[in-house]
Amino acid sequence: MPKYVLAYHGGNPMPESEAEQAVIMEAWGAWFAGMGQAVVDGGNPISQTKTITSDGTASDGGGANPITGYSLISAANMDAALVLAGTCPVLAAGGNVEVAEAIDM
Repeated sequence: MPKYVLAYHGGNPMPESEAEQAVIMEAWGAWFAGMGQAVVDGGNPISQTKTITSDGTASDGGGANPITGYSLISAANMDAALVLAGTCPVLAAGGNVEVAEAIDM
């Protein structure tokens, strides 16, 4: 079955309290649980980023819309992956999800 990378952009800022963190983590936990066996790797949030250009120059940040996290799922096809990604908690927080098929080599 094909695998898809879900790259998260934007969303909630870091929670200011343990209670806010618990609400966010509960939403993500429920989402992952709802996807069941489709979750290949739940992934992680992203912290510091740097961008390297073709001339080897590195700069801080990930460009105009930096990645804030990622996951790896399996789905029958892109449409099925989009359905799974369409209920991601980052969307409710104003972020977006980039869905890309990972090609087995």
